[in-house]
Amino acid sequence: MCGIVGIYANNPINQTLYDALTVLQHRGQDAAGIMTCHDNRFHLRKDNGLVRDVFHTRHMKSLPGNIGIGHVRYPTAGSSSSAEAQPFYVNSPYGIALAHNGNLTNADTIKDDLFRSELRHINTSSDSEILLNVFAHELHKLGQLDPLPEHFFTAVDKVYKRCQGGYAVIALINGHGLLGFRDPHGIRPLIYGRRQSDSGYEYMFASESVALRALGFEPIRDVLPGEAVLIDSEGRVHSQMCSDTSELTPCIFEFVYFARPDSIIDGISVYKSRLRMGQKLAEKLKREWGEHDIDVVMPIPDSSRPSAMEMANVLGVNYREGFVKNRYIGRTFIMPGQTMRKKSVKQKLNAIELEFKGKNVMLVDDSIVRGTTCSQIIEMAREAGAKKVYFCSAAPAVRFPNVYGIDMPVAQELIAYGRTDEEVASLIGADRLIYQDLPDLIDSVQAGNTNIKTFDCSVFDGKYLTGHVDEAYLNQLAMARNDSAKAVSNESVLDLHNESA
Repeated sequence: MCGIVGIYANNPINQTLYDALTVLQHRGQDAAGIMTCHDNRFHLRKDNGLVRDVFHTRHMKSLPGNIGIGHVRYPTAGSSSSAEAQPFYVNSPYGIALAHNGNLTNADTIKDDLFRSELRHINTSSDSEILLNVFAHELHKLGQLDPLPEHFFTAVDKVYKRCQGGYAVIALINGHGLLGFRDPHGIRPLIYGRRQSDSGYEYMFASESVALRALGFEPIRDVLPGEAVLIDSEGRVHSQMCSDTSELTPCIFEFVYFARPDSIIDGISVYKSRLRMGQKLAEKLKREWGEHDIDVVMPIPDSSRPSAMEMANVLGVNYREGFVKNRYIGRTFIMPGQTMRKKSVKQKLNAIELEFKGKNVMLVDDSIVRGTTCSQIIEMAREAGAKKVYFCSAAPAVRFPNVYGIDMPVAQELIAYGRTDEEVASLIGADRLIYQDLPDLIDSVQAGNTNIKTFDCSVFDGKYLTGHVDEAYLNQLAMARNDSAKAVSNESVLDLHNESA
């Protein structure tokens, strides 16, 4: 999962891009990058690390221009090399830079075709570079020295025909503006908005609405699935549906975990959807465990807080904050490698013993993926004096890998894979485990926008919306994503760092 942003303004936008990336930092903590354009020249800064660590005063001064794009990344295929950091750039045609959130499921096929038929070399393992080269090649074939908006839309149409998967893209095209587009299923989010300046309107694309609001941009709307939106060099807005097979099926895991609660995605409040998840959990608990002995409901901060609050409210049970979070530790789910995740849990959370001692505690988390984090948290609750520790997941059991841009581990590393709920409860050390039912999760999100009929729920039901997702593809993905592969990748990056130090 990544965060992307693009801004067209009437004044220098280096600081605005930086601020937007800090708002989107929750979507990726592995690397960050900004590319601006000034006097027909591109200016780039990108590296591994958090936004605040990648950009210093000297870097900001080297990013002039009133138009640019930015990216925060976490590794979706196990690599944390700075060479994979975005944006990426090609010099032909015109000069194009691109930032991408998502994953192409037919990347290897396209990469081979790009080399054999189009003589294009891909220098990294990132599918974002592949997508950029597909778009550049299709635009180059049109042979337009002074392209019109419809030429860019034609190129996007060709991208849709060649690229399978989930993706949201912002491209910076030298001399021609900003282009944003979203895959025909709308799996990955993308929204755009505007704000008034002394010199006219300024425009912004972003992964989440919160980035627009934080910088004074009024959201216009979400980019539609299969649609491209162009902000040209004069600040005019052009849009066109470029796919005739589009259907909005957004990733439901955005609402469970990834998005900030103050974002609105495809017309759905993330916060309200998480409240409804808590309500549904409470209703399920009442049905299945009417004579419960829960003394207190506690969230595992931060994303499960709305669900836990509403669950406690519906049950009529006290809500308490039992864990204090260290704000300077990243999100453990998106840390590369099991060793790093294990090490970070107890550094990230500390239990307040007074809230646990002698009580039957219901802990609420947004989801259970590998089970490592929740098992350590349950252990911490017992050490703090809890009499019984129950565990609730606001999402159903995660039993399948994600192929659309979330670095969900291979099936064998998912704790719920091939196991019953009771077996998972035993493994994580809970006295009782309650998962959200998938229909209830869908209802919780869909209630915010009843026009959306289906969601990508592949991590829960194993149903993939696009082609090229078969057993062979999943096995190949598993080889790149398993923790052993990540350990080797991280050691290689460390070795390179030590050699250059």
